[in-house]
Amino acid sequence: MSKLVITAAITGGVHVPSLSPHFPYLPDMVIEQAVGAAEAGAAVLHIHARNPVDGRPSSDIGVFRDIAAAIQSRCDAALCITTGGGLGMTPEERVRPIGILRPELASLNAGSMNFAIHRLADKITAPKFDWELPYLRSTEDLIFPNTFRSMGAFTEAMQAVGTKPELEIYDVGMINNVKYLIDTGVLKAPVYLQFVMGILGGIPAAPENLLFMVETARKQIGPENFVWSCCAAGKAQMATVLLAMTMGGNVRVGLEDNLYMGPGRLAKSSAEQVEKVVRIAHELSYEIATPDEARAILGLKGNTKVGWAEAA
Repeated sequence: MSKLVITAAITGGVHVPSLSPHFPYLPDMVIEQAVGAAEAGAAVLHIHARNPVDGRPSSDIGVFRDIAAAIQSRCDAALCITTGGGLGMTPEERVRPIGILRPELASLNAGSMNFAIHRLADKITAPKFDWELPYLRSTEDLIFPNTFRSMGAFTEAMQAVGTKPELEIYDVGMINNVKYLIDTGVLKAPVYLQFVMGILGGIPAAPENLLFMVETARKQIGPENFVWSCCAAGKAQMATVLLAMTMGGNVRVGLEDNLYMGPGRLAKSSAEQVEKVVRIAHELSYEIATPDEARAILGLKGNTKVGWAEAA
């Protein structure tokens, strides 16, 4: 087994500030928690931008650049820039940062789906900002669009700047989409799959489902043609990534996916979750990949060829 690549997803486009006092919703908070997660053992940092005033998910290139440059000036982790963005953003908004920032990694959602987080609104009694409850409730009637045309355009934008796609797989049918993109020459193998489990509208985070997803990828894509990782939303996070680890996969944790450390106990940072994964991995005698080892495992170009390097 190769060394374990740990990704930390710092803020995302799902959670809102009122859900946790520890949630990083301003750029400086994202930077501090990202650096902390890297120091704890994360080799990859998954980055979203947030509005510097109210924490709303943002596609602002300047905010992305400032966050990325500040993180990279303080640690060597590989940065993965989202193209998922915030729910409701257009494909053009979502892909815009890639051509300018030229990251080592960028997420590429591998199919359309219902992406429903409206139930989170029920947990909020006194919102910090006016946008939070409408944002969450609107997802009861939201389709997260990722058509073959947009997936092709996103892939083309990434290939033009040497960015590796991180293919986010929310359900088993998206594996067929990836195979089609490989067969038609849109994607080049080996590909990097991130199984994202537990979102309402996607596959539940259950052990049998992860086994099914990995086995389907092996049959459809071929075991030699992909590297994989796994994350899970909510309370299933740790149990799911532990299973992924023992199956030979890589893992992702962070406050984008889960705000808790355990029942009733909020995580104070993504670093706290990374530290827990590192402890578990060491107990199982797994070695943790450094950023450069992760670059070799995932086939990344290195952080000297990114668009924020001159600003760092």
